[in-house]
Amino acid sequence: MLPAIEWKKDKVIMIDQRKLPEKEVYMECEDYNHVAEAIEMMVIRGAPAIGVAAGFGVALGLLRVENEENLDEEFDRIFRRLERTRPTAQNLFWALERMKRTFEENRRLALPQLKKIVVQEALDIEKEDIETNKKIGFLGKDLLQDGQFVLTHCNAGSLATAGYGTALGMIKSAFKEGKKIQVYVDETRPLLQGARLTCWELDRENIPVTLITDNMAGHFMQKGKISLVVTGADRIARNGDTANKIGTYSVAVLAREHDLPFYVAAPLNTIDFSMKDGSEIPVEERNAREVREVGGRCLTLSHVKVENPAFDITPARYISAIITEKEIARPPYKKSLAKLIKP
Repeated sequence: MLPAIEWKKDKVIMIDQRKLPEKEVYMECEDYNHVAEAIEMMVIRGAPAIGVAAGFGVALGLLRVENEENLDEEFDRIFRRLERTRPTAQNLFWALERMKRTFEENRRLALPQLKKIVVQEALDIEKEDIETNKKIGFLGKDLLQDGQFVLTHCNAGSLATAGYGTALGMIKSAFKEGKKIQVYVDETRPLLQGARLTCWELDRENIPVTLITDNMAGHFMQKGKISLVVTGADRIARNGDTANKIGTYSVAVLAREHDLPFYVAAPLNTIDFSMKDGSEIPVEERNAREVREVGGRCLTLSHVKVENPAFDITPARYISAIITEKEIARPPYKKSLAKLIKP
């Protein structure tokens, strides 16, 4: 499967996820503003992939700087533009801070050498994300048993990362091990990332997949047709409260009611230790058209008031385990997550 994003000949190439599954179209970004717009418009989405895009955006911006005059101001302009793109995904800010640290540590070098180092740092972020996802998949696969039916929400696969995926990485690893896993995918309104993206990915991997609407999850749990739930995450507070695509909280509550495990798969850089709990996580509000329309066709009255939060917060008490690349964290998360960052 082609990567969702890659660096090629001093350009950033992204698959336009808005066009899937009907068309496989690739966009070329030649400057950091183009990358920022791609993030905002959801050409690329998924917290880890957004982090990779941000790193590449910084590198592109610095490559276009022609002299050292006002270099610090120019870097700050690049940084601030990318920082404004999407407020919830922690990986975005983690990647930007890492790029900023690399810039500051090498600021006194000649500009050509500085550019080379910054580009390499962005490439390292991409490479590390793929390795991290594979580790998550390896650790998480043991939570999935042969013959189980897994429900996943939104898309946390190769398209949401530099490659392989987090929640889907667990499913892929279990499937490759020979476990007969079947996956229920809810559509994930309003942008249908489950229907458009997750089904597309799983079908390409020949993993059995069944699409359901968002309001069918409880029905299938009640009928005993779902064994567990696994999702990704966009930001995790230090107590384990987790921000993920809107609708995740509802699925978690349903899983608890039906005594089903609810797992979150995410890299360590998704955890924001500066936030004590989910009440501090900023939730992005997106354009009302995303709710009013599907494929450009209006579903309701054009003047009806719309609220469109892109994410919701799942309290830690509903989460059975958080699978990271280092180990599987379990409640109480204040202790288990803090342990993960100790040297």
